[in-house]
Amino acid sequence: MTVSFEGRVVIVTGAGHGLGKNYAQAFAARGARVIVNDLGGSSKGEGADGSVAQSVSDAIKAAGGDAIPNTDSVEQGHRIVESALDCYGRVDVVVNNAGILRDAAFHKMTHEEWDQVIRVHLSGAFQVTRAAWPHMRSQGYGRVVMTSSGAGIYGNFGQANYGAAKLGLYGLGQALAIEGASKNVLVNTIAPVSASRLTAAVMPADLSAALKPEFVTPLVLYLSSERCKVAGQLFEVGGGCVARLRWERSKIVSFDSQFSPEDVAASWETIQEFPGNDNPSTIADCFAPVRRNLADHSIPNRIIERNG
Repeated sequence: MTVSFEGRVVIVTGAGHGLGKNYAQAFAARGARVIVNDLGGSSKGEGADGSVAQSVSDAIKAAGGDAIPNTDSVEQGHRIVESALDCYGRVDVVVNNAGILRDAAFHKMTHEEWDQVIRVHLSGAFQVTRAAWPHMRSQGYGRVVMTSSGAGIYGNFGQANYGAAKLGLYGLGQALAIEGASKNVLVNTIAPVSASRLTAAVMPADLSAALKPEFVTPLVLYLSSERCKVAGQLFEVGGGCVARLRWERSKIVSFDSQFSPEDVAASWETIQEFPGNDNPSTIADCFAPVRRNLADHSIPNRIIERNG
């Protein structure tokens, strides 16, 4: 079955360049009516240029698609959603892609560098999604894609602000996946590995050439489509590879209520072992071993090797 977006209205933030531009064009090519959002600022969030969103919108129309440009900042996300409602009367998909970089070693990072990255990535995604959310709920349909990063999942030097924002987006997506599921509003998160304006200064040219946005777009379109029935999942994607990520819990060392730092030290090697069969996926899974230990805490230093 072909993945189609006929009759769907899609908002793509940060759609003036790179990944966002490729997303917008691909959605339109499959029948979506697209809001091409881009402030037109620099990769550091400086300035504005309305021609950036306009040029992508024009290219989509020239190819026979339907799109409108929007130059609002994601910090004014309600205006972006209002554009969709004013022009097309609905909103079905939000792809939170907009972002900037203000890299600095943590001991040199200013409050402004921290705040600006958090505002654009995390608060911006909140603003756009929050404005679209009631409409998706009321129509009983919606798809939201959050954009995380390896810098958030694994950490990266000089990107404390960016990493915090990107892992925050995953946390936001997980909460919304739970809240939206009953209304068929499905939320998932990607961690793309792709060349972009944000990576141009740090990625070798040969690697940039290989990591094309086209290798990320198919997953974004699938997650945004009616065919996608999953929510609350995280995917790495790039260079032709797609993989789902999940949590894994180590062996559990269960202590009684009187355990000491020395007891932790004595069990440290066991705590660092991963049997490979314990993959918590809900907040209930978080409490499960705690409840078991509280039910029987009379056996000190008991090692539980779970089978799932």
